[in-house]
Amino acid sequence: MLRIAIQSKGRLFEDTMALLQEAGIKLSTSKRTLLVQAANFPLEVLFLRDDDIPQTVAGGVADLGIVGENEFVERQEDAEVVRRLGFSKCRLSLAIPKEEEYTDVSWFEGKRIATSYPCILKDYMSSKGVHADIHVITGSVEIAPGIGLANAIFDIVSSGSTLISNNLKEVEVVMQSEAVLIANRQLTPEKRDVLKELLFRIEAVKSAEDKRYVLMNAPNERLKEIIAVLPGMKSPTVMPLAQEGWSSVHTVLDEKCFWEIIGKLKSLGAEGILVLPIEKMIL
Repeated sequence: MLRIAIQSKGRLFEDTMALLQEAGIKLSTSKRTLLVQAANFPLEVLFLRDDDIPQTVAGGVADLGIVGENEFVERQEDAEVVRRLGFSKCRLSLAIPKEEEYTDVSWFEGKRIATSYPCILKDYMSSKGVHADIHVITGSVEIAPGIGLANAIFDIVSSGSTLISNNLKEVEVVMQSEAVLIANRQLTPEKRDVLKELLFRIEAVKSAEDKRYVLMNAPNERLKEIIAVLPGMKSPTVMPLAQEGWSSVHTVLDEKCFWEIIGKLKSLGAEGILVLPIEKMIL
């Protein structure tokens, strides 16, 4: 059985639980306990603080962990990144008071920077040849300049609204982050097999994201033109209709180019276009 450590609350917790549910793993969350076993898969979930997950996985207390990449890099623990998960995206950025004039990273020379991510910040400043006073704090980092504790901050940014409300502006993006699945490097062959099945399920869920199954009726004389504009996984499915001279065309479209392609299909004579969501996709 695999033990996976996940964040005990917050957005990352919600996104992780949704992923496991979509992967068909049934977990009881009616009573929050430290350890919960899945009902239909050899997996148990250990709920922890996000900053404890890298060490827990590297030390073998948990076999796997889902954690923000920012926390994993900051903790510098020896674990393996198995898969990037594409959710809980954010960035680690430097921000300064809005009224300050900023040219480049040399602005931070000799300045005091408040952060909860000193290791990442130290490496970045070192790579730029800048010497700054890194002041480590936890909690509300963004208030540090306003109370005179620091000249700038280095913190997580999602929408940027927190910076604006504290009269700060983002000036340097140091790192992009998202949720990652990490694993202990010493997994047994049996646990590797379970991990392989878990990854198969996750891949099926992630492959279906932002994809739509599209069915349409197409005049046979325009079939070649219609098929030419379809960027499906492989060749689309084409089946004759009862009405002579028409066929049914089935394909999968990426949502980001969906409306552009639909417009082209209509101009080529496609009719009765039906769009369906995809829950899982096995490639």
